[in-house]
Amino acid sequence: MTAAGHPNQPDNVSSGRASGHDPGDADGHNRSHGHDHADGRTHDHGSDHGHGNGHDHPRGLTGLLASVFRRHSHDSADSIDSALETSREGVRALKISLVALMITAFAQAVVVYFTGSVALLADTIHNFSDALTAVPLWIAFVLGRRAASRRYTYGYDRAEDLAGVFIVFMIALSAVVAGYESIRRLIDPQPLTNVGVVIAAGLIGAAGNELVALYRIRVGRKIGSAALVADGLHARTDGFTSLAVVFGALGVLAGFPLADPLVGLGITVAILFVLKGAATDIFRRLMDSVEPELVDAAETSISTAPGVLGVERLRVRWTGHRLRAEAAVLVDPDIGVIQGHAIAVDVHHRLLHDVPRLIDATVHVSPLDRGGHDHHAALAHHRAVEPGAGTTRD
Repeated sequence: MTAAGHPNQPDNVSSGRASGHDPGDADGHNRSHGHDHADGRTHDHGSDHGHGNGHDHPRGLTGLLASVFRRHSHDSADSIDSALETSREGVRALKISLVALMITAFAQAVVVYFTGSVALLADTIHNFSDALTAVPLWIAFVLGRRAASRRYTYGYDRAEDLAGVFIVFMIALSAVVAGYESIRRLIDPQPLTNVGVVIAAGLIGAAGNELVALYRIRVGRKIGSAALVADGLHARTDGFTSLAVVFGALGVLAGFPLADPLVGLGITVAILFVLKGAATDIFRRLMDSVEPELVDAAETSISTAPGVLGVERLRVRWTGHRLRAEAAVLVDPDIGVIQGHAIAVDVHHRLLHDVPRLIDATVHVSPLDRGGHDHHAALAHHRAVEPGAGTTRD
C-alpha cells in the first residue's frame, strides 16, 4: 500500500508535483483546507502556507534594491517553503548580484579608460566574463519551474545541480589562471605602473565580489541551493584575485616587487580551498547525499505518527534545492486497507510539515511481521542486491 500526494490531486505526470503543498498552485497555496489525521485530529491550514498574508512585495528595480537591505520573514507557522517562491528568490539573488558585478566591472572599466592599464583591462574583462556565469544557474532555476513530463517524471530540478558542476569548473579555471599568471610574473617580472590606480581598482573589484559572494551564499543556504552557494564561492574567488592585485601593489610601494606574484600564489592556494568546498557540496548533491539532521527529522516525524509501529525504510534526497522522500512504515497487520491508507496519508502530511524544503513523499505501508512470515518474500532475490535498503549513521 503506497500513498503519494493528497487525494484528488493529479499525479506527477499530469501536474509535475505530487505533493499536497504544490508550489505551482495558481493561487499561491493561499486557501484554507483541512486534513483529518489517523488519530482523529483535524489540522487546518489557512493562509500561513502562502505569501498572500497581507503584505505586497514591491516589484521592478525598487523591489530588487529593497530586497537587499530589508530582512524578509514570515510567521513561524510557515515552516514549509514554497518551492516556487524559493526558485524566485534564487533568481532574484542572481539578478541583483549580476547587476552588482556589472557595476563593479564598469567601475573598473572607467579606471582602465583613464589610465590605459593593460593589466587592469585584463582583470576587468575577467570580471565581466565571470559575472555572466550566473546566467546558466539562472536558466536552471527557470527550468526547475517546469512541470514534469512523461520523460522527465521528476521534473527539471537537477538542472540546478548541473549548473553547479559548471560553476565548480569555473572556480577551477580561476585557480589555474591565477597560478599561471603568478608563476609567469615570477619568471618574467614586469614593472607595475600607476600603482595607486591599481590599488583603487583592486579594492573596487574585491569589495564588489565579496558583497555578491555574501549575498549569494546567504540566499543559497536559506533556500537549500548548493549551486547558488557554489556561485557565491566563485564570486569570492574573484574577490581574492582582486585582493591579490592590491597586496601586490602595496608590496611594490614597499620596495618588494616580487610581492605581486608571491601574493598571487597565495591567493591560488586560497582558491583551491574554496574549490574543494564547492566541489564537495556539488558532488554530494549529485550522489543524493543529504544532511543527517534532515533524516533524523523525518524519522522522528514518522515514528510519532499514530498507528506507525516502526520505520522499515527511509530515503531522502535533494533535487536542486528541493527535497523528496520515500518511506516504508510498519503497521498492525490486522487493520484494513482504508485505515492503512489513512496512516500513510498522515505520515506524508507530517513529513511535509516537519522536514524543511520537502515537497513530496511516497509512503509505503507494510504489515508488521508477528508470525515469522516474510510479507516481501517474492522480492527477496531482488532485495539481496538492492542498494540503500535502510539508513545507517556514518
